[in-house]
Amino acid sequence: MVMLAFLAAKIISLAQTLIIAQAFGVGRDLDAYVAANRIPELIVILISGGALTHAFIPVFSGFLAKGDLDSAWKLSSHLINCIFTLALALSAVVFVLAPWLVDNLVAPGFDIPTARSTVEMMRILLLSTIIFAVSGIFSGILNSHQHFLLPALAPIMFDIGILFGVVFLLPRLGINGLAYGAVFGAGLHFSIQAPGLLHYRMRWRLELGLRNPQLWLVIRLMLPRIGGLGVFSLNFLVMNNIASRLGAGSVSALDWGWRLMQIPQTLIGTAMGIVIFPTLAALSELNDISGKRDAMSGALRFILICSIPSAIALILLGRPLIGLLERGAFDASASALVYSTLSMFTLGLIVHSALEIIARSFYADKDTLTPLFAALGGALINFVLAFPLSDVARVDSNTLLNAIARWAPSLQLSRDYGNVSGLALANSLGVMFEVLALLFILRRRWRGIAENALARALLKTLIASLVMAAVIVAFDLAWESLVLGSGMSLTILRLLIASIVGLAAFLLTAQLLKMQELPEILKIIRLRPAD
Repeated sequence: MVMLAFLAAKIISLAQTLIIAQAFGVGRDLDAYVAANRIPELIVILISGGALTHAFIPVFSGFLAKGDLDSAWKLSSHLINCIFTLALALSAVVFVLAPWLVDNLVAPGFDIPTARSTVEMMRILLLSTIIFAVSGIFSGILNSHQHFLLPALAPIMFDIGILFGVVFLLPRLGINGLAYGAVFGAGLHFSIQAPGLLHYRMRWRLELGLRNPQLWLVIRLMLPRIGGLGVFSLNFLVMNNIASRLGAGSVSALDWGWRLMQIPQTLIGTAMGIVIFPTLAALSELNDISGKRDAMSGALRFILICSIPSAIALILLGRPLIGLLERGAFDASASALVYSTLSMFTLGLIVHSALEIIARSFYADKDTLTPLFAALGGALINFVLAFPLSDVARVDSNTLLNAIARWAPSLQLSRDYGNVSGLALANSLGVMFEVLALLFILRRRWRGIAENALARALLKTLIASLVMAAVIVAFDLAWESLVLGSGMSLTILRLLIASIVGLAAFLLTAQLLKMQELPEILKIIRLRPAD
C-alpha cells in the first residue's frame, strides 16, 4: 500500500519534471531553485524529518501499548509546540542571513543575478519548513497507530502542490512559481493527515511542557540522529558547493541524478523501512532478538531482490529514459550530463535502500549513536573522495560507462561530462562504507543476522540480474539493427518491451534457482493490510 502511494507521488513528480525540463533544462534558473531549497530542506530534515520520527515512535508507541493515552497525547502536544517554535526561530534567522548563506556556503560560484534569485526563493521556501515541522509529527503519530495510508498519501499531496505551481504559477512568476507551489504542497501535506488525528481523537494542549521527562527523552534520542542527518545534508552542501564551480547546469544535473535514483529507492527502501520500523520497535521492547533478526533479514532480502535488478536496469535503460525529457531547454547535452550523474548514483541504489532497514534496526533498540558514528565515517569518505573524483571522474566514469555502451548502443555516451558524476560516485562509496560498518556491528550485537539466508538471496539475485542484463542488452542490439527511427513513441515502446523481457528473464531465472523469497513476497502482496 505504501509502495503504491509512493509510486503515485513519483508519477505526479515525473509530470512536473517534464514541464520543468522543457522550461529550464539544466540551466541557471533551476540551479537557483535547487540551491535555494538546500537550507530549508535541511531544517525540515533535522528537526521534523527522520530524526524526530525515529526518536518519537518508540516512546509514543510505548504509551499506546500501555493504554496510557493521556501521557501519549501530552507528549505529542509538547513536541508539536516545541518543534513549531524552533522551526519558526530557525526560519527567521535563515531569512535574515540568506544572502550570506548563499554567497559563502550554498553556492559561492553563482553569478550575481543567480545568487539574488536563490536568496529570494530561499526566503519563500522557509514558509514550507514551518508547516512541515508540524506535519512530520502528524506522520509519526499515525504510523505509531499502525496507520500508514494518510502519511503515505501526504507526499502525493505535496507533489500535487508543486505541480500546481508548475502548471499555473510558473508561466506568471517564472522559477519563483516552483517555490510558491512547494509552499502550497506543504499545506496539503499537513491537511491530508488531519482527519486521521481526528479519528484517533488526538488531544492538543497549548503548552511547551519543558518539564515533561518524556519530551526530553525524545530530544535526547533525536540529537544523534540529527547529527547523522546533518552529516548527510552537509555532504550535499559540499557537493553543491563543488558543483557550483563546475559550470552552468552542474548543480541541476546533480539534483536530477539524485531525484531519478530516488524513485526506485523510495519505492523499495523507504517504503519497507517505514512499515518495518514499528514492528522492529515492538520486538525490541519485548527483547525478542530472534524476532528482530528474522524481521530485519526478511526486509533486507526484499531490498536486495528488488534493488539489484532495478539498479542494473536503470543503468542500461537510463539513457533512453532520460532522452524522453529532451525538448525545449533540455537538449541532448543536458540529457547526457544527467545520465552520467544518475549512473554513479545508481551504483549506490542498493546500499541507500539497505540503509533504510539497517539503520532502523538500531533506532528500534533506541540506539541513535552508532548510526551517527557510521554516518560520520561515510561522510569522511564522501568528503575526501569528492574533490579528486570531481577532477578525475571525467576519465574514470567515461571509461566505465563507455565500456557498458559498447554492449548497449542506446546509452549514446558523450565525452563532454564527468566531473559531476564523480561527486555522485563519492556519495555512493561513502554510503557503502556506512552500510557495511552497521551490518558488522549488528551481526555481533544480535549474535547473527541470518547471514546464510542473506548470502543465498544475494547470490541468486545477482545471477538472475546478470541474466536479465544480458537479455536487455541483446534486445537493445536487435532493436538498433532492426528498427529505424528514434521518436518518442518508439522510445517508449522500446523501454516498455525491454522492461518486460528483462523482468521475465529475471523471474524465470529466479524460479529456476528456486529463490524462496519470491513466492513469499507474492503471498504478502495478496494479504489485506490491517488498519
